Amino acid sequence: MSGTPYVIDQVRARDLLARIDVSQILRKLFRDLAAGNAVQPAQQLVEFPQGAGDFINYLGVLADDGVYGVKTSPYIAREQGALVTAWTLLMSMKTGQPLLLCDASELTTARTAATTAVAVDALAPLNAQRLAIIGSGKVAQAHLHYVKTLRDWQSISVYSPSLPEDPETQAVLRNIAPQLKISDSRETALADAEVIMLCTSSAGPVIDPATLSKPALITSISTNAPRAHEVPPQSLNDMQVFCDYRQTTPGSAGEMLIAAEQHGWDKESIIGDLADLLSDKVSRPDYQRHVFFRSIGLGLEDIALANAVYHLTH
Repeated sequence: MSGTPYVIDQVRARDLLARIDVSQILRKLFRDLAAGNAVQPAQQLVEFPQGAGDFINYLGVLADDGVYGVKTSPYIAREQGALVTAWTLLMSMKTGQPLLLCDASELTTARTAATTAVAVDALAPLNAQRLAIIGSGKVAQAHLHYVKTLRDWQSISVYSPSLPEDPETQAVLRNIAPQLKISDSRETALADAEVIMLCTSSAGPVIDPATLSKPALITSISTNAPRAHEVPPQSLNDMQVFCDYRQTTPGSAGEMLIAAEQHGWDKESIIGDLADLLSDKVSRPDYQRHVFFRSIGLGLEDIALANAVYHLTH
């Protein structure tokens, strides 16, 4: 067979992803991980010299599917703002040959949002009705798309500082969920929310769980800026903490690293991860206090979607 991988650009990847049940692919992935049929190594962070940025490699092995791969994502520091790209290479475990090289920007957005959606479905109260989203960019829009049907939402509020003056983005959001409300402040969006999805590129906290009026599920994705976090690190001590994969997330998530170093938080206090939740090893939380779900993005998620895209084309 040819050693040249099939190359997919961003536009083609977007078209193919629309034909895939992303959430179901991720659910299968985490069940495979729980059953020992997949391998998720830790992220590999490599810094460029002279503070010029870094790159992160996200690795993964899907034994049942006979593939492994790596997504590599550089964070390139520039005067006009950092540049972040990502490409995923899919390899055959049978032939040792490259199968696919895919612009991973669309895959990353989809898997990030769908992973949060899988977590919301597994963790949120079954009767949850009030959803708040902090952030309004492409990732926030994808989060809205994947969670809009998971509960009988009576209220969906979205806030970001620029959104009130951005009618174009408002229209995109309302096209996804016509009933949503554009909030004029963070406090208004968060009022009485039962599920709060943080979908920002902020390197520091965007909400303080201690100020919320009642226990809520808070999901966080953050960005790949060094030690980025969307909640105060010390707040982890007061929440029930879950994550995408407990073997690797505490070693990469900014608030977990800082909380362990400065605030006495112990990664052993993590109640469970998505593999645990989807294999029924841990129960849905009781909401006596806030529930925090942290996703760092797993190589397996990228590999699973790249594999699904590959099979649509071959």
